[in-house]
Amino acid sequence: MKILHTADWHIGKKLHKHYLHADFELFINWLTGIMRDEKIELLLISGDVFDLANPSAEARRQYYLALKKLSQLNCKIIITGGNHDSPSMLDAPREILEALNVHIIGGMPQELSDCLIPVNNKQGELELVVAAIPFLRDSDIRSAEEGVVYDNRIEAIRKGIEATFTQAEVLCKQNFPGLPAVAMGHLYAAGIESSDSERDIQIGNQAAFQASQFGDYFSYVALGHIHKPQRVTAAIPTFYSGSPLPLSFSERKDEKRVLVLDTATGFGPTSIGIPAFRKLNKVSGSLDEIKAKLSNLTAEGDLINLIEVELLEENFDANLINQLDDLVTSFEEPQLEIVKHRATFKNRLKETGQLFATHQHLEDLKPQEVFEKMLEQHSYDAETKAQVTQAFQEIVEQIHTLDHA
Repeated sequence: MKILHTADWHIGKKLHKHYLHADFELFINWLTGIMRDEKIELLLISGDVFDLANPSAEARRQYYLALKKLSQLNCKIIITGGNHDSPSMLDAPREILEALNVHIIGGMPQELSDCLIPVNNKQGELELVVAAIPFLRDSDIRSAEEGVVYDNRIEAIRKGIEATFTQAEVLCKQNFPGLPAVAMGHLYAAGIESSDSERDIQIGNQAAFQASQFGDYFSYVALGHIHKPQRVTAAIPTFYSGSPLPLSFSERKDEKRVLVLDTATGFGPTSIGIPAFRKLNKVSGSLDEIKAKLSNLTAEGDLINLIEVELLEENFDANLINQLDDLVTSFEEPQLEIVKHRATFKNRLKETGQLFATHQHLEDLKPQEVFEKMLEQHSYDAETKAQVTQAFQEIVEQIHTLDHA
């Protein structure tokens, strides 16, 4: 059986107010061709299908059109919810989509056994079982370790995640003895490379899950949440497929890809690179250097190339800010668009720490970045600082949980 692993589609994503609808449509058209050429029988999508818990009408339309195209390939599709997804929103059309051989686990069900999905091959024979485990929220983790008390919440989260996968292993062995099992997960594993477009989960990523805790039972673990494709060090093949599209300028150099497994030869995946539908450019330096770099840019791909500009100078100069604004306003080149610009003055930052608020747009900052800058204004000791930081991260996590309820 041939399996394709992808994740983190983030349908409806805006990159500095620039929607990526066209990018996603091109990706789905490409993916459909790859799945047809590779004769894929099982498609795994490991969470963060949408960028927002309450996606726009256009994002939902793209989602259903994508599933329609993919389901026409006569393959089974399994989708799990991520930390960006609303479990109830994903689960709502579950029964209808099952008619298209699309199976959705948006949120953790009451019974873990409901996450186990048997998969037949084209000959109708039972080939393997998938433990489709979605993003685990606090309530899911508490129920997994009911009656067990830990000294701190970080350890409770780690043990709760481990208990969930361990229970899934036990159920697979009981219900599908001797059958290969693949696990899906949406979590932050320790020791991986992340980007600035991933939302921190589970106490600001402090509760990073050790991949060794997956054990050695599952034949493959298909992970989502981290946008940079990479292997996780574990006893079994454990991979982040990464996001198919660059979702921030920090991902502009990532080689986006999907992973393909052929169970006839084992569970080690091969990667297939996704073409770049548009290029993201970051231009920085002095004003003259920025002008020179902009003049040398050439567009690549089918879509408008997006540019982030950062002016770097030693000393604060309001006139330079005005010149930068004028440069950005007057910039007009075919298939090139500046979507963000800012000025950074090193000495000004060292003296006052106020440039952060003055020359960066609040909407472009993560809550953690604003919090850390505010925290610098207080002379807390290390222990108090750690406690305040954890309290803040828990509040942010609670807000995200409410958003996705």
